[in-house]
Amino acid sequence: MDSAALLDLLGNENRRRILRLLARKPCYVTEISEYLGVSPKAVIDHLRRLEDAGLIESRVDDQRRKYFSIARNLRLEVNVSPYGFGAKSAYPASRGLDMSRCQYLTIECSTPDEAAQLAELASELRRLERLSSELSMAQRWVQGRLTEVMDGISDRVGETPSLGAPGGADTRFYAEVLAALANGAETVRAVAHRADAPPELTEEALERLADHSVVVRDGQRWSLVE
Repeated sequence: MDSAALLDLLGNENRRRILRLLARKPCYVTEISEYLGVSPKAVIDHLRRLEDAGLIESRVDDQRRKYFSIARNLRLEVNVSPYGFGAKSAYPASRGLDMSRCQYLTIECSTPDEAAQLAELASELRRLERLSSELSMAQRWVQGRLTEVMDGISDRVGETPSLGAPGGADTRFYAEVLAALANGAETVRAVAHRADAPPELTEEALERLADHSVVVRDGQRWSLVE
């Protein structure tokens, strides 16, 4: 399920309350109905939508009572800035992920064998919780710096008359175009899609940036100047 659909799904308060309850323990419909204070019929509809999205799963016990529980970990990030709005979801990486390949991140990774005892597991839990907090703080710092850099690009464009904003676009448009290139977009169509702008306007902006040696063109592909 894409991030936009997840946002719509989780926009309902009762569905969020169901997930909070199921994060504590598996529950059946009657338990959830009493917890929410809504009818079982309404609960079943919420559960169906959460299950269709893959967020929860169900099982039947010996008394043929259906229990619901969280199916898997999911991280949903929402970014709102003067330069755009977006959301992205991510599922846990495999245990075999080589974190040493992360250029800007250094993490000491322990193997399951090193955390075999309960005390060691508790220590590992504490370390990972602290790491999660530090990563969250780092993400906030990076997001703030990204906005500052985008603001700087917009200001510099405004101070460069020869650039000008194509088609009467705001000076922030150049920042959005450069951000699209930095995120891996290479063609005019891909950049235009990321910047949510017409391809003609996007190509004009790229040509002007190329005239100022900010970007370079190689056939149909564009990239930032190293």
